[in-house]
Amino acid sequence: MKFLIPLLLLTASICAQDTVVEVNDVTQLNPIKVKVIIRPTKLAEIVDAVRHCDGPISIGGGHYSMGGQTATENSLHIDMRDFDSILHFSKVDQEITVEAGITWRKIQEYIDTFGLSVSIMQSYSNFSVGGSLSVNVHGRYVGQGPILSSVKEIEMVLASGEIVRASNLENSELFYAAIGGYGGLGVIAKVVLKLSTNCKVERSDRNLNVEDYASFFMRAIRYDTAVIFHSAFVYPKKYKKVRAISYTATTKEVTVKERLVPIQSAFKLNQLALKFITDFPGGKWMRQYVFDPIMYLRNPIEWRNYEASYDVLELEPKSRIKSTYVLQEYFVPIQQFDVFYPKLAEILKKNQVNVVNVSIRHAKQDPGSVMAWARSEVFAFVLYYKQGTKSKDIESVKLWTRQLIDAALLCGGTYYLPYQIWGTSEQFLLAYPNFKLFCDIKRKYDPSNKFRNKLWDAYFK
Repeated sequence: MKFLIPLLLLTASICAQDTVVEVNDVTQLNPIKVKVIIRPTKLAEIVDAVRHCDGPISIGGGHYSMGGQTATENSLHIDMRDFDSILHFSKVDQEITVEAGITWRKIQEYIDTFGLSVSIMQSYSNFSVGGSLSVNVHGRYVGQGPILSSVKEIEMVLASGEIVRASNLENSELFYAAIGGYGGLGVIAKVVLKLSTNCKVERSDRNLNVEDYASFFMRAIRYDTAVIFHSAFVYPKKYKKVRAISYTATTKEVTVKERLVPIQSAFKLNQLALKFITDFPGGKWMRQYVFDPIMYLRNPIEWRNYEASYDVLELEPKSRIKSTYVLQEYFVPIQQFDVFYPKLAEILKKNQVNVVNVSIRHAKQDPGSVMAWARSEVFAFVLYYKQGTKSKDIESVKLWTRQLIDAALLCGGTYYLPYQIWGTSEQFLLAYPNFKLFCDIKRKYDPSNKFRNKLWDAYFK
C-alpha cells in the first residue's frame, strides 16, 4: 500500500478521517484531490502518520492561503485545526506555548484576562499559528517586522517522524528555514510565542496625496513608539489619495466596551458594502467620499486586543461561484516607494483590475529567515481585489500579476508567496535568491520530498 498508516490512526475517534477528500482554500479557486485527510489531536498521531506514510504529505491550518499552498494531489493531508491546545503560559515571562493548529483568537481569549496581547499577527484572528509561521506573516504593527521576531522556539515533526526543537540557538538552520518555509520541511507542531502588554489605543486618521505618504510615515509614524497599529488605504480608481490610519496608546477611557470583537458579529452590512463597492458604477467613489468619511467621523478608543481580533467573515461574500475576492502583496525597500507606486497604479488601471483597496504597511528587516521577503526595511503593498472564476479571468490575473512582480523586482523588491502561484521560475528565483539554500536544507531534513504542496510542486525540482 502507498499509505501504510496504522489501523488505529484511521479508526480511532481522536483522529477521524473526513468523508470529503478535496482540499480547497478560501478563494475556492484551487480544489485539490487528496488521498486522505486526518485531523490529529495528539502529537503521537502526527508522528505516526508521518513515519508510516511513504507518499506525499501536505499540511493545512485555516486554509487561508490562496494558491494551493496547503495541499497537493494524492497526499496524506494533515488538517491541524483540532491540534489546538494551550500547553504552557507565563504572565511573568510574557510567553505562551501552544499547539500549532490553534487560532490567534483562541490565544487572545486566554491571554486577555492577564492583560497581555499577541506581539505580531495578521489583521484577522481566524488564522492558525502554524500557518502564520509557515508563511512568516506580518501585520500593522509599527516598529515590527515578520512574525519570526516574536517566536522563541518551535517543535517540529520531521520526515523521519523525529521530533526536533528549534530556535535561534538550537537547530537554528531548521528554525530559520521552517518559519517562512510553507510546510516544506516538516510539521510545525508546537510554538513558544513572546507576548506583549495589552493597552488602550485611540484611532486617528489623515487624508494625504499618495506621493506625500512615505515622507509622512517616516516623519510622523516610524519612530513614534506610542503608535501600535498603522496602515494606509489607497482609493481606486484614480489611486491618488490615501487615508492613513493609526492606533496610538492612550490612558483615556475606552469607548468600545468589548475587549474582543464579538464572535459571529453581524457582518451583513460589511458584505453588502463590499458588493456595492465592487459591482456598482460609482461604488468606489461612494466609498471614498461618502462611506469612509462617515465611518471616520469619530475616533474610538479600544483595547489593543479588540483591534487585533477582527473576524475574516466580514469579508466573506454570499457566493464565490462566479467571482471571488483575492489578495496579493508586494514589498519594496522604503527608498523605492515613489518609484514602485506609480508602476503599481498604472498596471492596475491598464488591466482594469477590480480593486477594493491597496493597503500600505511597513515592516522592519527580517531577522534571518531563509525565505525572507523583507531583506531590508520595506513598505508592503497589499492588494485586495475581485476577480471572475472563468478561465479567461484567471488568465488575465496571471498576466497582470507577472507585470506587478516585474515592477517590484525592478525596484529591488519581492512579492509574497501565500497567494496565487503565477510567478515564473525566473521571477521566483530573482525574488527569493536564498531558495537554493532552502532546497539544500529541505534535502537534508526531507530527503524523499515527503512534504509537498502546490507551491513547492511549482518551484522545488
